[in-house]
Amino acid sequence: MQKLLLAVDRLSTWVGKAFAWTVVGLTLLITWEVFSRYALNRPHGWVLDAQIMLYGAMFMTAGAYTLAKNGHVRGDVLYGFFRPRTQAAIDLTLYVLFFLPGIVALTWAGWTFAQESLAIREQTFNADPLPLYPFKFVIPLAGAVLLLQGLVEIARCVICLREGAWPSREQDVEEVDVDKLKEMVHVKDEDIAALDSHAARQEGRS
Repeated sequence: MQKLLLAVDRLSTWVGKAFAWTVVGLTLLITWEVFSRYALNRPHGWVLDAQIMLYGAMFMTAGAYTLAKNGHVRGDVLYGFFRPRTQAAIDLTLYVLFFLPGIVALTWAGWTFAQESLAIREQTFNADPLPLYPFKFVIPLAGAVLLLQGLVEIARCVICLREGAWPSREQDVEEVDVDKLKEMVHVKDEDIAALDSHAARQEGRS
């Protein structure tokens, strides 16, 4: 199982790094257009559309990469104090209630939009139109990779609930150093365990 989880991590990482090269294309394109517009007085109407598509492709495909690296923004200041099983329970609930419905809808709708765009050979609206349908296919691609990575994260939550510890990643990313934060506020692991027990009792009463 661990080999499969890491294999999906590597796939998400590869996709993210591959599309990260679009930033080089963006840099060269913008530099050339600035020179052409202000030095040669020859602006190009299609460049703005190309910039938007390149940036959009990079932005969408970065989702699975960031999830694989555990780098999405969340309330680490509180979350990091919880025991691994409590963290896994919170993550699993959020994945099932919010992540899965949203990403499934994104992938499904994105595939429909891409097919419709291809059927009519959709183009941008300017004097020098660009084909839009290749970019539309990035939407279901990004959604599918993100959905696959999300299923891996759900599997990690289940493993953590069963074993009491998070399975290892190739690269763990932690925005907040929880151990140092515990020392600063003088919090011990026993205090966190007592807080978890109190929360569990309150949930039982409600």
